[in-house]
Amino acid sequence: MPLCRLRLILYLAIIFSTCGASLEQAVAENRFEPAIRKFEELDRQHPPEKGRVLFVGSSSIRLWNLKKSFPELDAINRGFGGSHISDSIDFAERIVLKYKPRTVLLYAGDNDIAAGKPTDEVVGDFKRFANIVHQALPETRLLFLAIKPSIRRWELVDRMRQANERIEAYTKQHAYLGYVDIFEPMLGADGTPMKSLFIADGLHLNAKGYALWTEIVEPYLVAAERSSKGQPRREGAP
Repeated sequence: MPLCRLRLILYLAIIFSTCGASLEQAVAENRFEPAIRKFEELDRQHPPEKGRVLFVGSSSIRLWNLKKSFPELDAINRGFGGSHISDSIDFAERIVLKYKPRTVLLYAGDNDIAAGKPTDEVVGDFKRFANIVHQALPETRLLFLAIKPSIRRWELVDRMRQANERIEAYTKQHAYLGYVDIFEPMLGADGTPMKSLFIADGLHLNAKGYALWTEIVEPYLVAAERSSKGQPRREGAP
């Protein structure tokens, strides 16, 4: 094969591979754009006050009726279904940092593992998100809600446990971080997820499931509130 023809083939291969990568990136970036723009429109119509509590992450956050669960909290819900931790990183400026929340509660990682992301990547993404929040908002407390066990994704339980354990260990190294364990409380006597906590799809929570989450999360939010006001944490508080 003539050298000039070989060079042409290699050049075209590079061009097409680059275009393909760019296209994939564009699709990933645009997938959640409508949801993010909707949040921004809500902000324009009803600008939230700074210093509130922010819930962010995937559909388990999006579907959570925060007004019902925490009527006195006046929390901001910025959950967008199907998202990974990396998506909360990509949109952090638009749906996290600009609110200057006093506390951020993140639930994500579930979809990441289901999509085949290695544990190292999931944990690394959490560290990146935590660093972004802390650098911009050093007084903000960040709580990670453990990746939940579910009926539909039970075959992934070992990887979810690994990710949870490593993230929990990391949170213990930094005072501004907290780990909220909802994993173990969602398991029944047989060690598998309690069916009574889920809707028919075996993945998303029903009212009973969210009631359990609310009961577990509330003490952490109370502790974070006391900390933000300069009050000492009560003995035994998370």
